[in-house]
Amino acid sequence: VQLVESGGGLVQPGGSLRLSCTVSGITFSLNAMGWYRQAPGKERELVARSTSGGFTSYADSVKGRFTISRDNARNTLYLQMNKLKPEDTAVYYCNSADFYWGQGTRVTVSS
Repeated sequence: VQLVESGGGLVQPGGSLRLSCTVSGITFSLNAMGWYRQAPGKERELVARSTSGGFTSYADSVKGRFTISRDNARNTLYLQMNKLKPEDTAVYYCNSADFYWGQGTRVTVSS
């Protein structure tokens, strides 16, 4: 199983980024998928989750700003992040089936 994230980078406060996670080795459409993040000195936390049926849930801190979506035909999970804040700075990880992890992509929100 392989999960490969991309799309991180440096962005100014108020800006946007879209993260992608391409998955191989599992039946993507049958698995719940999630985005987690870990800021320096903090524990990893759930940001957003999408069930196989398409139900989505979000951490309170990102509701209304982030959107998780999935393209089952491309085996790809997305995280659209808008109105970014400095406190969103972290390494973002893709998770599959509450078990498999990607290597992470760094997001830095700074002026």
